[in-house]
Amino acid sequence: MSYNIAVTKVTQSRLPNVDFTNLPFGRIFTDHMFVADYQDGQWQDLRIVPMGNFELHPAAMVLHYGQAIFEGMKAFKNKAGDPVFFRPEMHSERINASAERLCMPAIPAGLFDEAIHQLVAMEEAWIPPTADSALYLRPFMIATDGFIGVRPSDTYKFMILACPVGPYYAKPVTLYTEQKYVRASVGGVGEAKAAGNYAASLLPAKEAKEKGFDQVMWMDEKEFKYIQEVGTMNIFFVIDGKIITPKINGAILKGITRDSVITLLRDMGYEVEEKNVSIEEIVAAHKAGTLQEAFGTGTAAVVSHVAGISYKGEMMELPAIEERVIAPKTKAMIEGIRSGEVADKFGWIKAVRVLEAV
Repeated sequence: MSYNIAVTKVTQSRLPNVDFTNLPFGRIFTDHMFVADYQDGQWQDLRIVPMGNFELHPAAMVLHYGQAIFEGMKAFKNKAGDPVFFRPEMHSERINASAERLCMPAIPAGLFDEAIHQLVAMEEAWIPPTADSALYLRPFMIATDGFIGVRPSDTYKFMILACPVGPYYAKPVTLYTEQKYVRASVGGVGEAKAAGNYAASLLPAKEAKEKGFDQVMWMDEKEFKYIQEVGTMNIFFVIDGKIITPKINGAILKGITRDSVITLLRDMGYEVEEKNVSIEEIVAAHKAGTLQEAFGTGTAAVVSHVAGISYKGEMMELPAIEERVIAPKTKAMIEGIRSGEVADKFGWIKAVRVLEAV
């Protein structure tokens, strides 16, 4: 099925005023955004319009009952200068999984696909020229019924924003093992990219930083024994050459970078185990000198090294970054695939199509 997306272009682009050497993450937006409205049981009024504010009724259900979901993905320039996506179909699948969990309507895969391709084709000049830079895309959906009553909304708005972002140089982080707050529980909405998940994480993250740590390491909701995630990323540990990561259990986000890392490591011959990872196992490995690496994975940094983990007042320092092998190799592989310098044997890269309506 094809979708007719109406286009209204800006009269004057803001692009000449953008300093591509100074791109604070998430603060600079391209000229246009995609918008679609859900009413009468279908998505309609599909359009790309100038970036700008929009109106909401004060009783819009998103503001009162939290039906809000989002994705985070990127468009890149490969070494030939062509715009490409990295595994865009997985973002389409995941936003629909989030929508199902929050009782929101699905976004047809074809609509999601055409929207991101047409928007990026229009905004290609906004993709920064610097290596490791990208055009960050934020697809999101909100409930728009003006009604104060607890039920699913009948109307929704689906939008896609685009932000040019520079290279993400994440310094190695220190983690505080949370023993009070919970990010998510099995049966809850931890597996969805629901806006409320991130709101709930702000206070624990603030308190961890006040204690001198960079991020929170989230634990299970029953015993605070099993590791879930770190900050807003999935987490991996390397113990005596073996890679372990918490298994998906309904409380852990199905990270697309996580899946890519697991696939690449197994393809390179490494043993990767998805399982319940206890903090006691990590403490024991550290004491035995076999905890070689720990790293988070996500869209922004791809891989973020963990420098140390604090647990019950004791800091477990990890080996120097220069001594690590797995995380640097994995990050280089993903970046190489995105740039076209490493063969895309899994078919993850999709070229941006220039559609007729552009």
